[in-house]
Amino acid sequence: MDTIECIKTRMSIRKFKPDAVPLETLIKVIDAAKWSPSYKNSQPWEVMIISGKKKQSLSRHLVELIEKNTASCPDLPEPVSWPPAIEARISALMEKRSELTGKDLNSPEVRKQSKIANFEFYGAPHGIFLFQDSSLTVWSIFDMGLFAHGLMLAAHAYGLGTVPQAFLTDYAQYVKKFLGIHELKRLVLGISIGYPDLESPANSFRTNRINTDEIVRIVE
Repeated sequence: MDTIECIKTRMSIRKFKPDAVPLETLIKVIDAAKWSPSYKNSQPWEVMIISGKKKQSLSRHLVELIEKNTASCPDLPEPVSWPPAIEARISALMEKRSELTGKDLNSPEVRKQSKIANFEFYGAPHGIFLFQDSSLTVWSIFDMGLFAHGLMLAAHAYGLGTVPQAFLTDYAQYVKKFLGIHELKRLVLGISIGYPDLESPANSFRTNRINTDEIVRIVE
């Protein structure tokens, strides 16, 4: 597929086939993503791919933490408020998903089940965690976003599905300890990756985008 098609057809996948992706394909995805731009070519990204029994054990560990009502400890705090225009878009999305699923997505129990689905990597055979040195500034977090997007586009080009997951960072300190990552590393994002199950209703919904003229100003 060409670049424009890849960008426009990529979507967040929330149901995966159980088939493992060949390691060489996963490495090709990372190899492509590493060409993402970064401030002064700093390339601040560090990647861990987790599969098999290790992934299953981590899933169980994270589910146990939420079942015990363990307080979250993300390295990047979750936003608590949004500007009105952005809040309206988020609310519209939540309402649409509530309508499609028949569930109140603002319900504490439904939110808990949503986190559990995240912690189980939506059934994906692999998970990816993105880290960086915690001494790095906001610019380097921006660079991580560029890298993550490049990774997800590369995965899509190789016929794979992905979903970026902030919830996978909820228990950052526990994840780092479990994976043997130094505590001074910053866990920025978790990503599930695998072959998408496009027959699943979970993947039947695509989010919309605002009109281009709402975000662009042309000055001549």
